[in-house]
Amino acid sequence: MTYVNLQLNPERYTGYTGDSARRIWDAIYKENCPKYPSEELCHEKKVLYKLISGLHSSISVHIAYDYLLDESTNSWGQNLSLLYDRVLKYPERVQNLYFTYLFVLRAVTKAADYLEQAEYNTGNPEDDLKTESLVKQLLYNSQLRSACPLPFDEAKLWQGENGPELKQEIQKQFRNISAIMDCVGCEKCRLWGKLQVLGLGTALKILFSVDGDSHLNQPLQLQRNEVIALFNLLNRLSESVKFVHEKGSSVEEVINEQSPSTVQKGASKTNLKGLFGYSQYTWIGWD
Repeated sequence: MTYVNLQLNPERYTGYTGDSARRIWDAIYKENCPKYPSEELCHEKKVLYKLISGLHSSISVHIAYDYLLDESTNSWGQNLSLLYDRVLKYPERVQNLYFTYLFVLRAVTKAADYLEQAEYNTGNPEDDLKTESLVKQLLYNSQLRSACPLPFDEAKLWQGENGPELKQEIQKQFRNISAIMDCVGCEKCRLWGKLQVLGLGTALKILFSVDGDSHLNQPLQLQRNEVIALFNLLNRLSESVKFVHEKGSSVEEVINEQSPSTVQKGASKTNLKGLFGYSQYTWIGWD
């Protein structure tokens, strides 16, 4: 087993672009959401598409946030044009980013009892205590609870006679997505891709397993890697939401100064400002 320090290998621009990268995302969408946005799709399958799209948007945001601006001087910074072209120009992608964030946040808060008691063994007693403290701060953050008392209501999902079948199908699709990620030619991209797909799968596992009130369903059991993936995914999504919220309403003006014709083809300023006015969404900061 190989251990990787994620702080030394941040999610950022790697140079992995072009046909190879596009084929990966094309395969993920075509093999798992081939009929979207057909009206024939049930609500659960639309949720799957939104989760994949939201994750895709978040990854694009992090690439734009930490981008190699000048290779000759090794200058890194924010690429706002890329942020606009890949995410902000498409209101649905922004909405799906927020949706995925709330979905994962709901899973974390719903599994609060389990996550509080989970073993966080880093090999360093001081780090263990710090980790346990940070987890409790997240799970029982009063500001977060008041702002998002119920971030996502999954009560109506996976119900009825087709519920068990839909659960199995979605779990199978996430295994397929993880397998597709194995084909990514960039090692760091593959690392972050598989980690976050595992995080999404863990969020689904929690919502499948835990009855928030009575705990009558099967008891929740998570592996160490699943807990790590879940918290890292929530971090990535919250950082993406924060960056989009901070930059979204002003990026169009910057792009307009650089290339007026580009903005005319995209979302209107009014629509963008409406999208970024989500005061009910709370960003979780990680120091």
